[in-house]
Amino acid sequence: MAQGIEALERRIDRLRVAVREAVLAGDGTRARTLRAQLKDADHAWEAALAEAETAGPGMPGSGLAHGKAAGESAPDREPSSPGPLLPIREQVYDALSLLQVPAAPRLIATVHEAFFASAFPAVRLTSLRRDEERSFRTAPFTRPYYICAALSADFLSPSRGLLAVSTWPMERRVIGSLSPRVDFLTAAIRAAEAIERIPVQVPAARRLLWRFAASIPGAASGSDSVDPRAVRSAAEAELAVHVDEDTRARHDAAGRARRQLGDAEQLFGTKLKRADRFAGTADEDA
Repeated sequence: MAQGIEALERRIDRLRVAVREAVLAGDGTRARTLRAQLKDADHAWEAALAEAETAGPGMPGSGLAHGKAAGESAPDREPSSPGPLLPIREQVYDALSLLQVPAAPRLIATVHEAFFASAFPAVRLTSLRRDEERSFRTAPFTRPYYICAALSADFLSPSRGLLAVSTWPMERRVIGSLSPRVDFLTAAIRAAEAIERIPVQVPAARRLLWRFAASIPGAASGSDSVDPRAVRSAAEAELAVHVDEDTRARHDAAGRARRQLGDAEQLFGTKLKRADRFAGTADEDA
């Protein structure tokens, strides 16, 4: 219980910082979304605190449970582990918000374990996007955000295995030929920046940083010498080589998506036909 309350307090602190940053950046949509999440987190904290207060001396570690004295033994049974206080979609949102790029379920689960002190099986994300799409099609735009699909730049279909956040601009959610590498480098930079903000070393976060560093030339000489500043610097240097070309490709694909797709397809992709990048030219020639 105490760990759950502490996790909520850390989440509330992060959300307050994120709200401030969104407001200062002039991003009103993101600020409203974050404020709604902050309000929900505050309510969850109050509820968890009230539950702890009601449990009183029966809480784990108090020495008393179910009216028995500390020396009395309770019947043998499997200890119950409390489930996560936040829905899985919010946990996914937290991890994606840290990375700021589309990501595969395994990376999302690893990031959440490293920075938010809880893990969930990546297999649970298989049905999440389908549930989000069903919710959107039933009642569009009723949620502050949706966990949606990244879209391939050529077909504008769901990019296999990559999840994104609906409030991100389309240019960030489409995936061109260079985008996987660009997004990998961007995720490495975001992870390194997050680790630099952590006052103490977190082994899971360091392991994640090493996984990034191992695939970036010049980022680290060994797993025991990985430094977030070196990883960030190496990732930024390589990112500068690819980002302009990738940005142009994504901008073109995003424009086609806005012209050719409806609201639901812009979030979850189309499976019907290839989006013809030369459709406008052909119409003019006709």
